[in-house]
Amino acid sequence: MVKEIQLRVNLIEERKENTLLYKASKQLGIDKSEITAVKVLRKSIDARKKDVIFNYKVAVYINEQVPEKSDYTFEYKDVSNAKEIHIIGFGPAGMYAALRCIELGYKPVVLERGKNVQDRRRDLKAINQDHIVNEDSNYCFGEGGAGTYSDGKLYTRSLKRGDVRRIFENLVYHGATSQILVDAHPHIGTNKLPKIIENIRENILKFGGEIRFETRVTDFVVKNNKLQALQLLNGEEITVNSVILATGHSARDIYELLHKKEIRIKAKSFAMGVRVEHPQEIIDQIQYHCSGERDELLPAAAYSLVQQVNNRGVYSFCMCPGGFIVPAATANGEVVVNGMSPSRRNNKFANSGIVVELDIDKDFKKYEHFGELRGLEFQKDLEKIAFLAGGRTQTAPAQRLVDFVDGKLSPELNDCSYQPGLKSAPLHSLLPKIIGSRLRKGFAAFGSKMHGYYTNEANIIGVESRTSSPVNIPRKESLEHTEIEGLFPCGEGGGYAGGIVSAAMDGERCAEAAIAQL
Repeated sequence: MVKEIQLRVNLIEERKENTLLYKASKQLGIDKSEITAVKVLRKSIDARKKDVIFNYKVAVYINEQVPEKSDYTFEYKDVSNAKEIHIIGFGPAGMYAALRCIELGYKPVVLERGKNVQDRRRDLKAINQDHIVNEDSNYCFGEGGAGTYSDGKLYTRSLKRGDVRRIFENLVYHGATSQILVDAHPHIGTNKLPKIIENIRENILKFGGEIRFETRVTDFVVKNNKLQALQLLNGEEITVNSVILATGHSARDIYELLHKKEIRIKAKSFAMGVRVEHPQEIIDQIQYHCSGERDELLPAAAYSLVQQVNNRGVYSFCMCPGGFIVPAATANGEVVVNGMSPSRRNNKFANSGIVVELDIDKDFKKYEHFGELRGLEFQKDLEKIAFLAGGRTQTAPAQRLVDFVDGKLSPELNDCSYQPGLKSAPLHSLLPKIIGSRLRKGFAAFGSKMHGYYTNEANIIGVESRTSSPVNIPRKESLEHTEIEGLFPCGEGGGYAGGIVSAAMDGERCAEAAIAQL
């Protein structure tokens, strides 16, 4: 017999051996000798009150053994000579599309503009140390996409789009820790992700898939509204059957190409703002109601904040406890910041995007002449402003938090995790009013919700502009483009995902849809 129950454990109990066994025995009213195993299904932390509680959902096996194998199996076939599906982009959507093709007996041919994870590191070093951006290999482009060098957060609200558990189990199959199957807010960590992605690549190649790095698609050959071929930067032309377009939300050249060829795209609403960085100890003390360092059993504390300001949401985005801020520009002449964390989340800073909802139909009147690219052009301009304010390098413009709200230039800045460095700048006046004024009110409100958050010990760094795509590539219920036969817009780049897991699920769905149309 197996019974699923909920258990609450305090910090003292968490330190003891066999706490879950004893608690399960007591709650079920049976002798602990009858319990063969207590399997943790879900673990979360409740820190709303002074006494922090661990919430466990467990399966109690009573006179029964725990199954040795997972319910999920991944049966990959040799597809060396199978019919081809072309996939543009090798981020989470592209990777999972490729794996699903192999499961279904089709050969994925992946075209990735960037480099593999190992070679990518040299280009990341060049951004951080030399302020040089390789436009094909950076924190956004390359094997694994933007997800490779990120926190690896796997939390998603997209529970109706596919089998979330299947995505997690596949990551474990390729080397992720099984802890991601348990944690309420699972993450992998930027130090662990590259090896997992390398394992996925090797598996795709092992079963006959093809991956071409440093291969940029520059044109689509369309005849009678049917995608016939892809043209590459090197002049090569590839005949195609079906193409999954999984290029991510920063592949601006793809949006511009579609717009130029009059292939339908649609401007969509998105959000932009800044990164805020506090000493992690401040966030720990606020969230765990402690003074000094947090208890060693507790992870670096996170937070989630939202406030309505002038009929728009101001909210935290991609919060990275124990993490660091990185330069996420995809071209020289722009500054973009993002956050990530190692698996242990043991850095001394906590950072988060704080962004403002923007309405594509109301907020871009000066950009109307760009048509469906108006949000994209606005995004570009804000990144150029940050580049100029930072001194025309990857140094980012920054301000202390209270100074930003008070509209004062910061005479000095706090220590920061952002490796290219910070330059004091009046972000309160540089940011457009629709963003800056709402951020200032939002930060003040956040200070009321989290006492100690609103402090000049925190820096704000500009700009956090790549939260999601400013363009949607429309598709039918069949997931095929509304006008172009054989083109399947996918993942964050198409406007259909908002993170690693939702992109992976969409990649699987698009693979299934592309195969169904053959």
